[in-house]
Amino acid sequence: MTPEELNDLAMTFPGTTEEPAFGPETNVYKVAGKVFAIMQPSLDVPQVTLKCEPGTALELRARFSGISEGYHVNKKHWITVLMDGSVPSDEMGDIVAHAYRRAALSLTKSVQGDLAKRGMPTDVFE
Repeated sequence: MTPEELNDLAMTFPGTTEEPAFGPETNVYKVAGKVFAIMQPSLDVPQVTLKCEPGTALELRARFSGISEGYHVNKKHWITVLMDGSVPSDEMGDIVAHAYRRAALSLTKSVQGDLAKRGMPTDVFE
C-alpha cells in the first residue's frame, strides 16, 4: 500500500480528520480527536504507526518482517509498518481499519453509535 492509498483509505472512515503534526513531513489521522495513525510518507521507506490491540500486535510482528513495535509511542499498543510492500495491501487495509476501530471504541457510546450509523469499518481481528 502506498502512502496515497493509505490516505485515501483512512479518509473513507467516518469522522476521520488528517492534520500535519510533528513537522510538515508527518500526517496524523484521528477519529473524533483520537489518533489512530501517524504516517511519515516522505521517508526513503515510508512508514505508518498504527494503534493496535496488544495480542494482535504480537501476531502481526511475528507474521510480517515489515512490522515492528511502535516508533516513539507506547510499544504495547502501537505498531510501525514499513510501506515497502512487505505487508500485502489487503492485509494493510485490515490493519488500518483495526487501528481506526481501536481508537473509535475508546470514544463514548454515543459517538460510537454515530460512527456505526455512518459506516464504521469492521475489524477482522476482533
